[in-house]
Amino acid sequence: LVYFGYPQAHEDDAERAVRAGLAIARSIERFDADISRRHDVVLAVRIGVATGPVVVGDIIGEGAAEEAAVVGETPNLAARLQAIAGANQVVIAPRTKNLVAGLFKYQSLGTCELKGVTAPTQVWRVLSESDVGSRYEAIRGGAVSPLVGRQEELGLLVRSWEAAKAGRGQVMLIQGEGGIGKSRLLEALREHVAPDEHRWVAVRCSPYHSNSSLYPIVEQLKRAFAWMPEDSEHEKLEKLERALAQRGLALEEVVPLYAQIMSLTAPDGRYPALGLSADQQRENTLDALAGWLLETADDTPVLTIWEDLNWADPTTLEVLQLVIEQSPTVAMLNVLTYRPDFAPPWAMRSHMTPITLNRLERAEVEALIRHQSKGKALPAEVIDHIVVKADGVPLYAEELTRAILESEHISEEPDRYTLSGSLSEMSIPATLQDSLMARLDRLPMAREVAQVGAVLGREFSYELLRHTTNLDDASLQNGLSELVENELLYQRGRPPRSRYIFKHALIQDAAYESLLKSKRQALHGQIAQALERRLRHDGDSEPEIMAYHYSAAGMAKEAAIHWLEAGRRALR
Repeated sequence: LVYFGYPQAHEDDAERAVRAGLAIARSIERFDADISRRHDVVLAVRIGVATGPVVVGDIIGEGAAEEAAVVGETPNLAARLQAIAGANQVVIAPRTKNLVAGLFKYQSLGTCELKGVTAPTQVWRVLSESDVGSRYEAIRGGAVSPLVGRQEELGLLVRSWEAAKAGRGQVMLIQGEGGIGKSRLLEALREHVAPDEHRWVAVRCSPYHSNSSLYPIVEQLKRAFAWMPEDSEHEKLEKLERALAQRGLALEEVVPLYAQIMSLTAPDGRYPALGLSADQQRENTLDALAGWLLETADDTPVLTIWEDLNWADPTTLEVLQLVIEQSPTVAMLNVLTYRPDFAPPWAMRSHMTPITLNRLERAEVEALIRHQSKGKALPAEVIDHIVVKADGVPLYAEELTRAILESEHISEEPDRYTLSGSLSEMSIPATLQDSLMARLDRLPMAREVAQVGAVLGREFSYELLRHTTNLDDASLQNGLSELVENELLYQRGRPPRSRYIFKHALIQDAAYESLLKSKRQALHGQIAQALERRLRHDGDSEPEIMAYHYSAAGMAKEAAIHWLEAGRRALR
């Protein structure tokens, strides 16, 4: 059993696990074909993938026994799925299927009774990766949300496309945080250019290949050359030669370069040795890759998307820089997307235009909510809840609305929805929990500070945080600085009189829910006692806040005393 957990989390853990499973199954299948011929041995693997919370370590025992302890329904479900998988098959659970959506092709295995799992479980076998035009299309599975609040940005992209079609190549740089709508804006541009004669090229960077040289470009080339997983080395080489010849490139010069970066071995004597130094070969390879992309635009305008450059490896960025510098000479629009923590390594030029996507206004968020509910009216408190929690981020608004509509807390009637439960009991959708926590998990010291801050509330003071945590002032301030620099917190004032606000309510919720219940209770108790000490010191009393923390700490007697005082104040 292999666990991809929060301490090493990426934002697409389920996708990463399924891709790893497919790669393992294929490798074993190829290896078995060889070993079984020579040794009369059959080697196979069965893989089950389930997604959900687990507790790792800190249970019982010492040393390795403690570190290896894993508790939760998820590992049990994964083990049961593994047991029903066939040789060299990958079988996944419903929650995993929801998360990986259209990224793969599946075969339904029906509903299975699994030992230790209370309800019958729908399971799927993963057959292969799907070939989709964009990541947005893959994740949404063809369901397109309305484009709201981005008409001005779309207009800039359309004007740049018109200039590019006329032979004046353009570069658009789209910056925005995760979930803000970069992919949806690209999809709107793609819809607009669909009637035009053009080529679409997608170079997609991956969070778990940011140290793999040229990975996104190599993957794009595999699609361009129509490589299939079952192709032999000979078939792949033929497809590569055919594609390069169609571009009018000198095969004896470029095939050896492409073959090396794509892990192909040409038959001995097929191509003469290039006789280049390491530096010359590297330079020629980068030029050949940039040339392939630019020459694609010689006969037809090209729209090239460079997605998620915040995950790009340095060599891919070098190729991109060559493309950017030469773009004005061809009919090509390059659209670059990245998050705010990425600093473009190239200077701005006249043919480059930056766009920053900001959060949506309330009316625009409500439009997304209406789309999700198919026009049916939602209770005002549900809309307020989504608007506050989403903080203007389209992805958050859509996923929260979907989670609420699918929950047991709301009932559907012919013309509207009615609330039948408490919104406070709603948990963060699985589609958001991982991506929210991944931002904190990249900052281990800051994560602990964020978790304590989340128990304090959406807004908290440095003074109260210092009295709640065991960290020294230097560590505490470093953690807070990291959270502010990474735009997870906003800061007002300077320590020790500073105050902090979580940028998104959902980030606070994710940090809070990542704590074990016992740890949360202990922190609530510490906060309540710190507030009691402050009351004795300066007489500033907020009995309802102390009552809340005592209640969450399970300290019923103290909570009752302060709830009573809060009630008396309200009556007065």
